[in-house]
Amino acid sequence: MKLRLAPQTGAAFPVAAHQILRITDPFGEQVSDVVAFSAADRREWLSSGRTLDYNSTLALTTGHVLYSNRSTPMFMIGEDTVGRHDFLLAPCSPEMFAILYQHAGHHPSCFENLASNLAQYDISPDRIPTAFNAFMNVQMNPAGALRVEPPLSRPGDHIDLQAEMDLIVGITACSAELSNNGSFKPIDVEIIDA
Repeated sequence: MKLRLAPQTGAAFPVAAHQILRITDPFGEQVSDVVAFSAADRREWLSSGRTLDYNSTLALTTGHVLYSNRSTPMFMIGEDTVGRHDFLLAPCSPEMFAILYQHAGHHPSCFENLASNLAQYDISPDRIPTAFNAFMNVQMNPAGALRVEPPLSRPGDHIDLQAEMDLIVGITACSAELSNNGSFKPIDVEIIDA
C-alpha cells in the first residue's frame, strides 16, 4: 500500500505484524503524527510514557522499541534518516489552537483527523493517546522549557517503523504551523512486507 496524505489530513489502516510502516517527508519540514492500537484489543495503545521510560531517552531513533500501555513492543524503529522525532506533545487540537494561539474559529487539527479516521475501527476520540510525532523537532532548555523548532527532515527523508504485532494505525500530515516551519505539505505512507 502506498498513500499520499494531503496537507492537514489523516488516514487509518491496519498494519500486520512484521510489516514496515515507512513514513516519508517528500518535500521536507513536515511532521506526521502516528498513533497505534492493538488490532486484537483496542484498549492497548502506543504509549509515550512506557516508551520513554524503557528506552531512557527522548531521542528515539534506529533500534529503539515503541511500547504499548501494557509494556508490549508495538514498533521497532528501523532505518531513520532524520534522527529527531517527538514523543512528548499531544496531537494538535481545536483546544490547543484556542489555548496556545488564541485562534478564533475552526482550524484543522491532527486530533480531529485521527478521530475521524479511527472511528471506523471503533476507536473513540477519548482513547487517542499522545502521538509519536515523526520529524517533529522539540528542544528543551536547561530549565526544562520546551520549544518547537523547524523539523530537520529534508525532501525524501523517512523513518521505518516495523510492527511487532497486528496494529490499527492512525497517521496525519500535521496541521500545526509552528511544528512545520509555517507551511503545510503532504506526507507519504507505505506499508512494506518484511
